[in-house]
Amino acid sequence: MSESVDGIMAELAELDDPKMRQANLKRGDDHGVNLSKLRAVAKRLKTQQDLARALWATGDTAARLLALLVCRPKDFDRAGLDTMLRESRAPKVHDWLVNYVVKKSPHAEALRVAWMADPDPVVASAGWALTTERIAKDPSGLDLPGLLDTIEADLKTAPDRLQWAMNHTLAQIGIEHPDQRRRAIDIGERLEVLKDYPTPPNCTSPFAPVWIREMVGRREP
Repeated sequence: MSESVDGIMAELAELDDPKMRQANLKRGDDHGVNLSKLRAVAKRLKTQQDLARALWATGDTAARLLALLVCRPKDFDRAGLDTMLRESRAPKVHDWLVNYVVKKSPHAEALRVAWMADPDPVVASAGWALTTERIAKDPSGLDLPGLLDTIEADLKTAPDRLQWAMNHTLAQIGIEHPDQRRRAIDIGERLEVLKDYPTPPNCTSPFAPVWIREMVGRREP
């Protein structure tokens, strides 16, 4: 490693902003480092797998986010990624691990299937996130009506993070698959999950029927 873990941890400590940490804590993320500044550190360090592993091992949220930016996704084995996900309780670490690392891994599909069936709702949410990715990019072999059955049965009572991921899958099915669109919208309208979610101006509501109609409308001539 060209730079020491201690030196990088000291740098991250200097970048920590108490006000940002306070804001992040409301979302469950215990760090106060501006993500643009974190990305600048990662750009300087470039890809360093050994350093990434060492930073991850610190358990520090900012260090783990940095690790995910400087790692080599294909160098992690399936068991290692599974362990990392179960250690990722901060939402931002969880999201970056799935989106920046697992999705680029040759083990993504095997993990998707395993995580979908996991009793831990946070782990299961990662399986649903990977399923949403497949619905958009490679839906062959997926049982879309079966996924809608599960969503219809479980979405309303799912814990927050799992509910959010399942809702994204519901919307993605409706957006990408016209033959399932009417049912996806109907499920969303009946369950009313995230119907009243506060949505900033010029942003799309996460309420699935609105989300589906808006995205389909953008694609139509």
